[in-house]
Amino acid sequence: MTDDTLRSIEVTKIGPHRFKAVNARGGETFFGVGGTDPDFTPVELLLAALAGCSAIDVESITHKRALSTSFTVESEGHKVRDDSGNHLTGLRLTFDVTFPPGPEGDAAREALPRAIEMSRDRLCSVSRTVQRGADVVYEQR
Repeated sequence: MTDDTLRSIEVTKIGPHRFKAVNARGGETFFGVGGTDPDFTPVELLLAALAGCSAIDVESITHKRALSTSFTVESEGHKVRDDSGNHLTGLRLTFDVTFPPGPEGDAAREALPRAIEMSRDRLCSVSRTVQRGADVVYEQR
């Protein structure tokens, strides 16, 4: 029996401070500590996940009205170390989306703020998990 709610990633060390993540469909991405290689750091992957999740939500809503002519989401936060340990503060997503002129583009421009709100408040499972907080269980086999 499969659980269609389960999401999983396997991470394997592939070199000094370099890792490969593989999803259940065989997709791969690489990350490391952010030295001289171009790999993303885990923090950058989290920022990408935040932006990517909301980008998919917003594009799914607005494209019903018009296809965007440009679509960029900037994701940022400050990595700090304080009495609570290492964490991110000031997380921010900034959308820069344009649509073609005309009635369809106007409808998409009008829908954009609500689509961003819906992603933030209800749809994006990544940002919703960060906002709500979730326990993470650490285990050893």
